[in-house]
This record gives sequence, structure tokens and C-alpha cells, in this order.
Amino acid sequence: MAFPIPRRLLLVSNSRLHGEGYLAHCEEQMRSFFGGKVNRVLFIPYALHDQDAYAKTAREKFESLGYELDSIHESSDPVEAVRKSEAIFVGGGNTFRLLKILYDLNLIPEIRKRVLHAGIPYMGSSAGTNVATISISTTNDMPIVFPPSLEALGFVPFNINPHYLDPDVNSTHMGETREERILQYHEEPDTPPVLGLREGSMLLVEGNKATLLGRNKARLFLRGQTPTEHEPGADFSFLLTSS
Repeated sequence: MAFPIPRRLLLVSNSRLHGEGYLAHCEEQMRSFFGGKVNRVLFIPYALHDQDAYAKTAREKFESLGYELDSIHESSDPVEAVRKSEAIFVGGGNTFRLLKILYDLNLIPEIRKRVLHAGIPYMGSSAGTNVATISISTTNDMPIVFPPSLEALGFVPFNINPHYLDPDVNSTHMGETREERILQYHEEPDTPPVLGLREGSMLLVEGNKATLLGRNKARLFLRGQTPTEHEPGADFSFLLTSS
């Protein structure tokens, strides 16, 4: 998968950490990622039902960091809003709802053009991170609506499992662990790598370089191999050439 100019992605596992405010755990990374060249960020709140309240929360956070925020749901022409965007932030919620609306409004090709050809920064959190990958097949969400395809934006050639959870050794729950579910996914042929991002972790992609940032380790699943643990600072650039 070749791109004419560098991709710039900040793919965050979660919007909130216990005891902290909205996006508080990744403020430093956001400032570095958007930098001083971005003035306005286009927010895509489609993963939640109450988009007005969601936009208010996101706007307050971004304005506190020095960035104006426009919510796409307030635009009379969402396609044109994407075409004019300087940067995009896609928030969390239900991944199926998010992807369906992106398809319904014909925004998939427009967002791809802005990110992969114009080179604008794309930040995703939770569901917004899921849709940045090949598909939403490894989301944790319930299929409350049905998008025409599970294929997503495809900015990276692998999948991510946000909010990755380790088994609770004291739990009596007998259902599958998150690891078991991902291994079941890899029982199907031709399934891509899955990066399990624990809460507090995020992946920074700049061109052909991918680096794990944040407070927690990530767990990498490659089909047919034993899962591996990776510390913050780990170089995942090799995943960008996965096929």
C-alpha cells in the first residue's frame, strides 16, 4: 500500500482514563501532533446519538488547547466540510453507527483524499481509531446498525482493538477473553495483524513510521504466532508494510 505523501495519524485507544477528563491523558501528544499550523479541526461525532452534546464536549477540549473546532453534523454540506478541513478528529462511541453514517453521507472517499493525498492530520479515538484501519472487524461494539461493508478507511494495513483488556485472574466469568476473541478472528484465512491498544496508549503514524505512545503497553497479534507485548516507544513501522 503506497501513499503519495506522508500519512499523519494519531490513533488513540480511549477518550477518557479513570479519574481524568476528556482526552486529558493525551493532551501533550495532541499539541505535538496538530502543532502550530492547524487552526481549526473538523470533528466527526457520528459514533454517538447526541451529537450536539458530543460536539460541545470536544469543542471545549480543543479550544482549551488553542484550536477551533467545527462539528461536521452542524454543516449543511458534510462533503464540502471534509474537503475544506485542515485536520480531522473522529470521536468514539459505536463503531457500526459511525461507519454506516460515513458510508451514507459518501464521506469515506473524501476523508481518504484529505488524509492520504492532502496530508492533513487525522486523529481518532476508540471508534475513530477503529475506522482508520482496514476494517472494523475487531471492534468491541455491538452491531446496532449495519453499514454496507465492514471495510473502513484503510489508512493502515492492519486492525486495532481499542480498550484492549487483560483477563482478570480473580474473575469467575467463563466467557471468552479479549485475547481469545482476537485469536478466533485469526482462525479465518487472510486476516491482518491486530494491535491491542490498552487504555492510555496510542499509535502515532507519520509516513512509514509508526510508534507506540502513551502510558501502557500494547499487545500484538499476528496470525499463526504467539501474541507479543510491546512497551511505549516501540517501533511498529513493520506493520505498515503488512499485506
